[in-house]
Amino acid sequence: MSGNTFGTLFRITTWGESHGRAVGVVVDGCPAGLDLAAQDIQKDLDRRRPGQSRASTQRKEEDCVEILSGIFEGRTTGTPISLVVWNKDANSSAYDALRDRPRPGHADYAYQMKYAIRDHRGGGRASARETVGRVAAGAIARKLLAQEGIEILGYVAELGGIEAEIIPSEMDELKSKVESNPVRCPDLVAAQKMLELLDLVRSEGDSLGGLVVLSATGVPAGLGEPVFDKLDADLAKALMSLGAVKAVEIGAGFECARLRGSAMNDPLVQMDGKVGFESNNAGGILGGISTGAAIVCRIAVKPTPSIAKLQHTVDLKSGEAAEIEIRGRHDPAIPPRIVPVAEAMMALVLADHLLRNRAARVA
Repeated sequence: MSGNTFGTLFRITTWGESHGRAVGVVVDGCPAGLDLAAQDIQKDLDRRRPGQSRASTQRKEEDCVEILSGIFEGRTTGTPISLVVWNKDANSSAYDALRDRPRPGHADYAYQMKYAIRDHRGGGRASARETVGRVAAGAIARKLLAQEGIEILGYVAELGGIEAEIIPSEMDELKSKVESNPVRCPDLVAAQKMLELLDLVRSEGDSLGGLVVLSATGVPAGLGEPVFDKLDADLAKALMSLGAVKAVEIGAGFECARLRGSAMNDPLVQMDGKVGFESNNAGGILGGISTGAAIVCRIAVKPTPSIAKLQHTVDLKSGEAAEIEIRGRHDPAIPPRIVPVAEAMMALVLADHLLRNRAARVA
């Protein structure tokens, strides 16, 4: 299987399956001299960890990271950083009935057609458990970005049709609101409604989708390679590489198709002696290069495909029509737990382009 490596200078390779012995990642290209400890990585893994609330799967995993290489006396050495997280609460028996019956909405059928063999336990490599490695690597990227004053924040803006009303606030205040509730929504009234709907939908054996907003502040102007490796193109690829994401918007996104140029264009103005923008329909990126404005993305996250309702499928061994009821432990909605994963992917892209930008010119 190819396609497990992401990035150009700051490169990661994730490995492992949902019900295998472990999952992990190798980070290559992190500069030497970065202060880094397991706790720097663990705090982001804890945000992604399952079983923390009624808004997530009840699979219990500690997700304690072990650093196997690339760190000496608390600092990166410039060599590959290898990270491992051991799987401890996998229950494969719940998947025995799915060996020959692909689950609707999952990668089961596509994997079988491509490889003629697949690990059906928990979805194998196609499971969201693979994102453990992404979050671990993203934590290192965030540490690198923090040295440049770059901060990233994601939150749930819509869940099951319930829309949040977002009041502009300082990053720390917004972050505090996001992490104060299980659905990671900064509108606490909407968050309560989302939780109530989640309880109802879970009792019905169903699931919900939603919309997640990501923003990066402090990004300097000039990041991005302006042809095939545009910053927005790499962000779109990074976010679309998440299994549950079905659409990505940058800035005004699809709304730009309904605007006139006079409304879409962001006028340039002087702000405190620096060039700024009156609006941010471009989402902080023009010509594939960052402008210095906040980078804003939105991702559409589909409902969790593993649901307890009776669904139609085909038995691949007999070729006959079949029905399945999916057992096991699954998130009733993916958006709350995808927030730290999507933040990690944004961090990986920005860290990669930050390093690439240092080689873009001599002065």
